[in-house]
Amino acid sequence: MTNRWELSPDRCFDPNPTQRDLARELYASVKDLPLVCPHGHVNPALLADDNARFGSPAELFIIPDHYVFRMLYSQGVALEQLGVPTKDGTPVESDHRLIWQRFADHFFLFRGTPTGLWLSDALINLFGVDEPLNGISAQLIYDHLEAQLAKSEFAPRPLLKQFNIEVLCTTDPATDRLEQHQRLRAQGINMICPTFRPDAIVNLNTPSWHSHIETLSTVSGTEVNSYRTFIQALEARRSFFKQMGATATDHATLAAHTEALTEREAEAIFERAMQERATEQDAARFTAHMLIEMARMSVEDGLVMQVHAGSFRNHNTAIFNRFGPDMGADIPTTSDWTHGLRALLTAYGNDRRLQLILFTLDESTFSRELAPLAGHYPAVLLGPPWWFFDSINGMRRYLDLVIETAGLYNTAGFNDDTRAFASIPARHDVWRRVTCNWTAGLVMQGIVTKFDAFEMAQDFAYRLAKRAYRLPEQ
Repeated sequence: MTNRWELSPDRCFDPNPTQRDLARELYASVKDLPLVCPHGHVNPALLADDNARFGSPAELFIIPDHYVFRMLYSQGVALEQLGVPTKDGTPVESDHRLIWQRFADHFFLFRGTPTGLWLSDALINLFGVDEPLNGISAQLIYDHLEAQLAKSEFAPRPLLKQFNIEVLCTTDPATDRLEQHQRLRAQGINMICPTFRPDAIVNLNTPSWHSHIETLSTVSGTEVNSYRTFIQALEARRSFFKQMGATATDHATLAAHTEALTEREAEAIFERAMQERATEQDAARFTAHMLIEMARMSVEDGLVMQVHAGSFRNHNTAIFNRFGPDMGADIPTTSDWTHGLRALLTAYGNDRRLQLILFTLDESTFSRELAPLAGHYPAVLLGPPWWFFDSINGMRRYLDLVIETAGLYNTAGFNDDTRAFASIPARHDVWRRVTCNWTAGLVMQGIVTKFDAFEMAQDFAYRLAKRAYRLPEQ
């Protein structure tokens, strides 16, 4: 390969030489710390089987990654041409070399984006690609990647060690039997933990909701035929997840709205849902109520509660109908955290047994609502910039908007929140670079001392996430 492809060692750092030099020092002190990955979407089956492989370069980098194919789709490349499977099983492109060629032909689209930086980092630093990816180099690079992926050291398990991952949490439906996690624990691998996600059963308008309830009855050993038995089944499942190493739950909601229903009201809504008579208002109120119930359960069982709000999911109806959810068509909406969380925080916001980590896709709420809430309520922490804002500028804006009011120690550090296993080190590296550079800026302005800066760099990179998710010491 010619025309060597390299990343700048000073990426994400300020051009001011004094700040850049200090950012380099801070980064050098944290760049080799273990990775703490308390929230993500890696398939545990990749890690439960010692013989698992990633498949082709297209299967690793393109087909499962909506960060990648949403950009190509926006420029007119059909998802079928990228091998993305359809809901009904109708044929899509199966020639992975051709899929890779289409991706490489359009790789220039990722210039200046975090996805482009993550992909470049993985290709260069993990797989040793040293020629820029484009339409001309595509097949040569495919050959190189295919040869690398065939080596034992590029299997998921060895890469887990190479990445220096201390803990990795998956996200799992509340009805999951966690068979892969059981296999991992049977092998003595306890650093891969499940996360309890009940969205499909607490959101009454979930497609096939009744089928999910039937599965809940089966896996919990409790016949769910009332609101009371529904709560009992959820508590049983949380207990099982905790036995399998879970330290957290995860809840996705369109609106940051909570509402305390009486047991009688909740029972009536649940009964209407079982009879397929629940209204949209019923569904919204029930979800809002269940967030409070989940907080109550977290107070009792100690599981950290994560809430991701403000995503209008599956906005593109045609794509959802053909390909299903998580196809890159989830769009941010506005959120009202101040009024929306009032009921939950009235009930549990002052209880230090609750650890409530909040994520938003509405940046306007960072300084106006979320930082003041986290800066007051003992139960509240702010999660890192999420999804569209997991980027260099998104991180910078977050730090500028949040830290002054909430304080560093009311934030939850970083999580990569990814399905793309190969991108995990690159995502953490961007966070470490950006936070080191930002902290160096505080020293330059005389706001913190250099000693403070080194402590803050360690906290940003490692300690905050461990504390926030109540992860055990290794």
